[in-house]
Order: sequence, then structure tokens, then C-alpha cells
Amino acid sequence: MSLVVRAARAWKAPRVFALLTLAGLVLGAVLGIVARVTGAEWLAGTLDTIGTLFTNLLQFTVAPLVFLAIVVGIVSLRDLGGGRTAARLGGRTVAWFAGTSLIAVLIGLAIGLVFQPGQGLSLTADPADVAEVDARTTGSWSAFLTDLVPSNPVAAFAENNVLQVVVAALLVGAAAYALGEKAQPFVTFSRSAFEVVLTVIRGIIVLAPVGVLGLIGNAFATYGTGVVGSLLGLIGTVYLGCALVLFVVYPVLLRVVAGIGPRRFFGVTWPTLQFAFVSRSSGASLPFSRQAAIDLGVERNYAGFAVPLGSTTKMDGCAAVYPALATIFVAHLAGFPLGVWQYVVIVGVAVFGALATAGTTGWFTMLTLTLAAVGMPPQLIAAGIAVIIGIDPIMDMMRTATNVAGQVAVPTLVAAQEGLLERETDREQTDREQTDEPVSQPA
Repeated sequence: MSLVVRAARAWKAPRVFALLTLAGLVLGAVLGIVARVTGAEWLAGTLDTIGTLFTNLLQFTVAPLVFLAIVVGIVSLRDLGGGRTAARLGGRTVAWFAGTSLIAVLIGLAIGLVFQPGQGLSLTADPADVAEVDARTTGSWSAFLTDLVPSNPVAAFAENNVLQVVVAALLVGAAAYALGEKAQPFVTFSRSAFEVVLTVIRGIIVLAPVGVLGLIGNAFATYGTGVVGSLLGLIGTVYLGCALVLFVVYPVLLRVVAGIGPRRFFGVTWPTLQFAFVSRSSGASLPFSRQAAIDLGVERNYAGFAVPLGSTTKMDGCAAVYPALATIFVAHLAGFPLGVWQYVVIVGVAVFGALATAGTTGWFTMLTLTLAAVGMPPQLIAAGIAVIIGIDPIMDMMRTATNVAGQVAVPTLVAAQEGLLERETDREQTDREQTDEPVSQPA
């Protein structure tokens, strides 16, 4: 075996890969600080290029991955029973999505009311940032509804409009499910294409340590520590809220409903959460999330449906904790008082507007949607977001990790209720039965 092959295998070994990723994280932070302090533009530019290339590679696979995963997942539900079973599984999954989102947004509001982020803070937005925010398409319920269905399916993929891709996948998957045997050639092609996309992603993920170095390095080189220090209150509350959901809510629910302890849950999902943290992409983390759910015992066909759906609609970090805290922060910053009804509106938007978070800019749509829903004037919305937009990548890392944890936890909870979860004791018994050799009987 050549030295190159041995090195490649060692690189992809789970423990070695995790250490390399952590090393890339630390080294990237150091290089970013050096670039910031010394003014080395060439170093900052190099880090930016590395991070951008890695991000582009990930985004390149998101739309086809989500489409194929949902289509294959819907068709695979046929193996779990008839149409009623599929409808029940879908309904229960969506109900758990909404229920856990409700818990998450209430945690965000509670932390905001206790710590009052933005209270007494006086910051002026950079005019260039305000202009950038104004140039973006802000969130609104009418735009959300009209953008659900793509007028041109090719454009939805070309523009990486994940929300429209999800809707298209649901329609195509439901049609293929209804056609049964007539759609078998299409289903076979979709499954084959899905495996091809997964293989491409596995190759991209091998580059994660290098990509992490560029992403983290560029963040430190761009934002430094000054803006982070002035907005530390918001960053701290977002991390606290997400941490409570990630390390308390999900483990408690999994223990009570599914009988899965925190050690097992995090033992299985930790590499996935690490990748989600540094990549800031639920879509790019989808292969890891899907496999983590299967490793926790979720039936493969159901995991193939629920996890891809959750990767675009289950966003407790971006759609629940963060909008609640950011709305309170912007309201304090702008001197805009919030009453009881506005807090109720924040809860409603978080529970029913999670689809607006689909895609890489979903946080922006969700936040503007929430700020507009509480009655804040457009000029205050633009100025408030312009203040915090610079530190968004820092908060997005924790938000994404929380999103991905929920995308694994909820299918596990539903699988446990539906009898589709292979318990650890059952798996151990199966392994013993497979490894036990037959005992010869005496003649």
C-alpha cells in the first residue's frame, strides 16, 4: 500500500478527521487575527478565497441533494405502509416540528426578557450596511406565499431557491408515490442520482479541515474583535438560548419519549454538529444528519423522508431563538416598545413561519418577517439589521448546529412513537444473534 493511500485513509478516519477539523478551526482563527492585526491583505484574501471555494462547493450540491432526498424519502414511505401511514407520519412530524419550535421561541423570549439585550446600547449603523439591507428582499407573508411555487423549475435550481425546490420535491414525490409501479423507472433513476450526489458530497467533505480554516480565518480577519465586543450581549444571549435548546430540551425529550440518553445522542451526532457549526449549512450537513438518525435507530425509509424535510423547515436556531432575541435587541436599540401582543406575534411567526428560513439567507427573511409583524417601521428594520449583520456569521454557527440537532432529534421522537425506532437493546440482541455460532448437537 502506497504512502499516499495510507495518508488518505488516515485523513478520513473519524478521530483523525475530527482532530484535523479542530486544528483547522484554531489555525484559521490565529491566521485571521494575524491578518487583522498586521493588515496583511494577501493573507485575508487567501483565507477568503479558501472559505468561498469551500462554501461554493457545498452550495453546489444543496438543491439537487434536497430535491432527490425528499423525492426518494416520500416514495420510500410506501415500504412502511399505505397512504394513511404516510399521512400520519407526515402529520406527526410536522406537529413535532411546530411543538419544539414553540418551546425554542419561548426560551428565546424568556432570555430576552431577563437579559434585555440592546438595553442602553447606542450604536449607529454604517450607511453602506443600511443600503445593503435595503437592497435585499425583505420578508413578508405575501412574498412568502407567492414564492412557494416556482414559475420556472429550472430557475429554482439555478437560483438555489431551496424553498421552491422543497415544494417541487414534495409535488413530484407525491405524484411518484401515487403512480406506484408506473413511476418505478423514475424512482430508480432518482435513487441512483441521489447516491451520486452523496458520493460527490463525501468528496467535498474531505476538504472540511481546509474549508474551516478559510471560513473561520476570514471571519476573524473581517470583523476582528471590536464589533464583536460591542454586540457581545446579543451574541451571548443567542448562544445561551441555542445551548438550552440543544443541550437541555432535545436531550430531555429524547430521554422521556425515546429512551435515548444524552451520552448516546451526542455520541452519535457530535461529528454532525461540529460540521454544521463550521459549515453554517443545514443542507450541506444533510448526509451526516440522515446517517446520524439512522445510527440512533430511526427506520431508514422514514429517516430518508423526515431528515431532508427538516433540513429546510426545522430551524429552531434561525427561526425561533434568534428572531425572538434579535427582535428584542433591535427594539431596544431603536427605542421601539414591545407590548404583550407583539410577543404573541413573535411566537406565532416562529411556529408558522419556519419555512421562510429555507436557504442560506433564511435568517434574514425570518428576522425581517418578525420585525415587520410586530409593527416596526421599515427604516428602523433596515437600521437595526445593518448594525448586527456584521456579526451574523458568528451567531449563525451556533444557530445552524441547533437547527441540525433538531433535524435529527424530531425524526427520532416520531420514530419512537410510531414503533419505527430500533432500540439499542434490540440492536445489541440482533448483533449477538448474528455473531453467535450454532452449537453442534451430540450424535
